[in-house]
Amino acid sequence: MEYRIEGSNLPVVTCYLNNGERMMSQAGAMCWMSPNIKMETIGGGFGKAIGRMFSGESLFLNQYSSNGQGMVAFATNVPGSIRPVQILPGQDIIVQKSSFLAMEPGVELSVHFQKRLGAGFFSGEGFIMQRLSGQGMAFVEIDGSSVEFDLQPGQQMIVDTGYLAVCSATCTIDIVTVPGMKNVLFGGEGLFNTVITGPGHIILQSMPIAKLAGSLGPFIAKS
Repeated sequence: MEYRIEGSNLPVVTCYLNNGERMMSQAGAMCWMSPNIKMETIGGGFGKAIGRMFSGESLFLNQYSSNGQGMVAFATNVPGSIRPVQILPGQDIIVQKSSFLAMEPGVELSVHFQKRLGAGFFSGEGFIMQRLSGQGMAFVEIDGSSVEFDLQPGQQMIVDTGYLAVCSATCTIDIVTVPGMKNVLFGGEGLFNTVITGPGHIILQSMPIAKLAGSLGPFIAKS
């Protein structure tokens, strides 16, 4: 499978399929496809469907199969970017809720539960995230632009709520209290920040959808 990502703030990934190749996506992600692509809605089992629902996705996935040379394109839901991620056996990645866009059939989408109680409540990522495992190419949505870091064992990165988009499953996620009452009341960062500890790769996003909605709220209210 070959692919091309086009567009800037509202990107589209076009996947070019050979005969018999398939892609899977969340419901409603497809924006156009060639006539020889067959779409089929699949569940993948009750347990997996329920897990996807709790991780922010729909109960069902759409599968696209090519009869000959074909193409199918998937678009983001909000302004941002699309990141291709190569999934390898034993190298699972954890992504924010609702960021999964599309994947090859060898990749498995499942629910990931935060092990740390505090991180689940206060990190902004929630108890439930998404895990991508198996082998193949996957595409994830990033809110805004993306910045990537490779964390060494024990190396940490402190990020504001909602700015973590993707991390290796080897990373741990925790919280830290913002020091100083003045910083809490007037710093605009809230009471907690998220701490990601390596080893592993992380992708941060520049405009979480919650922050975008908050910025637009006053203008919508005036209208």
